Amino acid sequence: MDKIKMTTPLVEMDGDEMTRILWKMIKDELLLPFIDLKTEYYDLGLEYRDETGDQVTIDSALAAKKYGVAVKCATITPNAARMEEYNLKEMYKSPNGTIRAILDGTVFRAPIVVKGIEPTVKTWKKPITIARHAYGDVYKATDMKVPGAGKAELVFTAEDGTETRELIHEFDGPGILQGMHNLESSIESFAKSCFNYALETGQDLWFATKDTISKKYDHTFKDIFQEIFDAEYKEKFDEAGIEYFYTLIDDAVARVIRSDGGYIWACKNYDGDVMSDMVATAFGSLAMMTSVLVAPDGTTEYEAAHGTVQRHYYKHLKGEETSTNSVATIFAWSGALRKRGKLDNIPELVDFADKLEKATIATIEGGTMTKDLALITTLENVHAVNSEDFIKAIRAELEKELSK
Repeated sequence: MDKIKMTTPLVEMDGDEMTRILWKMIKDELLLPFIDLKTEYYDLGLEYRDETGDQVTIDSALAAKKYGVAVKCATITPNAARMEEYNLKEMYKSPNGTIRAILDGTVFRAPIVVKGIEPTVKTWKKPITIARHAYGDVYKATDMKVPGAGKAELVFTAEDGTETRELIHEFDGPGILQGMHNLESSIESFAKSCFNYALETGQDLWFATKDTISKKYDHTFKDIFQEIFDAEYKEKFDEAGIEYFYTLIDDAVARVIRSDGGYIWACKNYDGDVMSDMVATAFGSLAMMTSVLVAPDGTTEYEAAHGTVQRHYYKHLKGEETSTNSVATIFAWSGALRKRGKLDNIPELVDFADKLEKATIATIEGGTMTKDLALITTLENVHAVNSEDFIKAIRAELEKELSK
């Protein structure tokens, strides 16, 4: 069969370690034989980021804004050990954080549901999507150790020099302080991304904070969401037959555990970080979790929710066999190809993305899977395979799907 033609490139952001190895396998086995793949390539591997002073990460984000759709491999956020291992010039920031800041995006994470990989929470029947605000709060906080007795104040100095002060605490001994912030413009972008994604996917949207305790900080999030919903989205939600509601974060947790899934749960930055890992693990595995960054202007970047699988990479370097789960990375590619196909009106590309996901799920449900899934599946007579053979098994299923 003729290869599917693309008209506009995807922005391709390559990454690190074992996921970089899988990235190439996926392209060679599952994409290039079937698609005349057009990408604008950026190497976000740690070595090249160091060589460019991390300019390549900025360039890749700007390219994503230009072309509208990007797909990203997992990358290393260096710590002190990585600084030494890679002999880096500096301890670079998280590439994901840099890209999110430039795109002003919201991260949507959802589990890939497969028969035989049963959720720990027995009531969950449909995926739960976590929408995580990706700016500010504890991730941009300033910390301070308090050495002894004294008074701590929150001070804001306006441009004209006017000061506003709020007492934090009068210490009678040592303690700790933390100052957090957020921006109304970023919260507005977060809200619009959530409402747009709910409409695009046809799912109800929940939003939860702790406004009863945080009567200015969290309450501002609540108010901005409600104002934007009432002004711009209420009628659209009514027409789509979906619902938006606000609830306290503790009430949301209780509702989530009792629910059957099938909705978007919007969270502040830290809540979203924690809850996305909880949902992923309860559904089965972080390697079975999609991650989509959506900007208010519609720019969309797809990636896996997990890291670079360092331990498997070291085994791979020694020539040892690995059994690394590539499902989330495959779904990053399928998501980006589907979005590109929809934007460019290429139904063949959309259909290919659908069939790639169907083939991946069919491979697992047919009993062929990587070792991490074999350890938790309820299926009988499973066949645990190595990293490469898993992708080749998916190709065999994909060829069946494409021949129908």
